[in-house]
Amino acid sequence: MSGQPVNILVTGAAGFIGANLVRRLLTDMGEGTIIGLDNLNGYYDVSLKEYRLNELSSIHSKHPTLNYKFVRGDIADKKLIESLFEKYHFDIVVNLAAQAGVRYSIENPDAYVESNIVGFYNILEACRHHPVKHLVYASSSSVYGGNTKIPFSTDDNVDHPVSLYAATKKSNELFAHCYSKLYNIPTTGLRFFTVYGPAGRPDMAYFGFTNKLLKGETIQIYNYGNCRRDFTYVDDIVEGIVRVMMAPPVPDTEHVVPDTELVEVSTAPYAIYNIGGGQPENLLDFVQTLQEELVRAGVLPEDYDFEAHKQLVPMQPGDVPLTYADASALERDFGFVPKVTLREGLRKFAEWYREYYQIVR
Repeated sequence: MSGQPVNILVTGAAGFIGANLVRRLLTDMGEGTIIGLDNLNGYYDVSLKEYRLNELSSIHSKHPTLNYKFVRGDIADKKLIESLFEKYHFDIVVNLAAQAGVRYSIENPDAYVESNIVGFYNILEACRHHPVKHLVYASSSSVYGGNTKIPFSTDDNVDHPVSLYAATKKSNELFAHCYSKLYNIPTTGLRFFTVYGPAGRPDMAYFGFTNKLLKGETIQIYNYGNCRRDFTYVDDIVEGIVRVMMAPPVPDTEHVVPDTELVEVSTAPYAIYNIGGGQPENLLDFVQTLQEELVRAGVLPEDYDFEAHKQLVPMQPGDVPLTYADASALERDFGFVPKVTLREGLRKFAEWYREYYQIVR
């Protein structure tokens, strides 16, 4: 990253994607200001979030020309958000703070409204009153719901979410379009597809399965194994974010309406992109690759009886059978295609897991 020094806010900076983005910025930015914000909530093991933050502090110590500061706080705290924008005059905001998880949203809806609706509104209001050059925010492949047209395109209708989490992410896109249109705030939403990698979220399948297998517990494979997921390695996600954040959308862009000859002209500086691997993996094949890499890394013994620890179960409420990204727009506009294969990514995760949990065989 080159050019004039910029002031960047990354919310969710102790989270999986947020910490990896800050790591990339600390490594690549010669000078400027990076403010990381996170509330370190207890949705999953806080020590993992603290581990990520400690790594970022270590990296920052090697780049003294950069001004980096971590702030513990919540995007739902309007006064805090206002004070940060007033103090730092951000050029770029990357909003990755959100309450994640599809199944958790069924049991704890309040957390999703507070963070994903109220919190995102606070970010938009701050961008309105303290104009920024670009607001990039995390959406999700979950907005596609039970979409049966594949691959999933940003031109597809996404008006039928099957979880509250998905509904909040779709609302973010609608809020962003409104603020882009009314207040000329350049916004880009990124629909992430099943992000994985080292130091990821323990509630994600690859991490949760590993924890259970190590304890000798049974892993449950949904829809009797007939699910496919478009897994995307975290470094590929970060590469996509970095490319997008430095190129805000412009208004008055022509858009051909799918399956028609009509041309719409957008007058809002607003864009949506998929970031996904574009190669959906069957869950049974995914589990097979994961177990091979766990054995290779020494996390599990070579004679581990995997078949005795697998259970095929029905689809869960709020889940979908398939995710499949059409990321051609990202390639067209930014020349980027995710590159890390599932085996490569799971190998890096397994090696990190062995080191982090100090497993010796």
